[in-house]
Amino acid sequence: MPPESVSTLVSLSDRTPTITGAEIVTQLVPPRQFAEASLENYRPDPAFASQAEAVAAVTAFGGAGPDAPRRGLFRKKPAAPAVRPGLYLDGGFGVGKTHLLAALWNRTPGRRYFGTFIEYTALVGAVGYAGAASQLKGAALVCIDEFELDDPGDTMMMTRLLGDLADDGTRIAATSNTPPNALGEGRFAAADFLREIQGLSDKFLTLRIDGDDYRRREVEARAHVVDDVDAAAAGLGGTVSLDDFDGVVAHLATVHPSKYVKLVDDLDAVGLRDVHVLTSQVDALRLVAFVDRLYDAQIRVVASGTPLDHVFSDEMLAGGYRKKYLRAVSRLVALTSL
Repeated sequence: MPPESVSTLVSLSDRTPTITGAEIVTQLVPPRQFAEASLENYRPDPAFASQAEAVAAVTAFGGAGPDAPRRGLFRKKPAAPAVRPGLYLDGGFGVGKTHLLAALWNRTPGRRYFGTFIEYTALVGAVGYAGAASQLKGAALVCIDEFELDDPGDTMMMTRLLGDLADDGTRIAATSNTPPNALGEGRFAAADFLREIQGLSDKFLTLRIDGDDYRRREVEARAHVVDDVDAAAAGLGGTVSLDDFDGVVAHLATVHPSKYVKLVDDLDAVGLRDVHVLTSQVDALRLVAFVDRLYDAQIRVVASGTPLDHVFSDEMLAGGYRKKYLRAVSRLVALTSL
């Protein structure tokens, strides 16, 4: 934006958003940066053959007819992957999984839904299991981005929901940084729920996508830091939130993650003063969910203090939520570089 731009400054801490089940459903579409995503404008890295293979697999899956046989949703190395009703794209950060998922959504006719894992669990929380299943029933396609199971309740609920939808003829496509047979590993007693987790794994044709993080290929691989957030925020133009980092962390604890999308609604940028390394894993996980919503909306972040790619402690990065934190780091690098 031009230097003479003047921002309208607001505070995230003053926002107490609400969201209804109907609003969640209307938002089950790809993030705006993927509105035009297609298989044609996906750029496979020639150094990683699995990316071109993924394009071919998504093409085949997208061409599967509604009357295709449904013997198991996601079996590895099936004889005829095009007729399987489920597809699971497993891979690292920034290899284009969400682009491919959105491209599939864009090329699929009929009623379809696209949301993150947390948005589907939020829908269940807002209208109950029966209400969510009724809303999604009959859809041609349900896309689940950032599939992750962090507790037994989510495992049981998503297993049941996916099974019911598949039995009714809905095709399901998902992305994650974790293979389906490892979901929940390191975060709860996965062995106690092996049957349910295996049930999810059996529903998907799993495709591994290798590659480098395009966000780190295209920008400096470090989150940018400014000395004076107030001055930077004031000159950005548009509507900019400006808060102390500790204040935002505290406020996130008072807002359900399903409402974070409304928390950042209409913002052009977010300013954070005095960022520091987090010591609470609960706070860190809330920040991950918040960063996901910022990234979906492509909201710029300006911050002072500790670079945001160092906000998660070494202990956190070595634990069971490592992949969540690394995804957030990758996205924060991109958002501070907009």
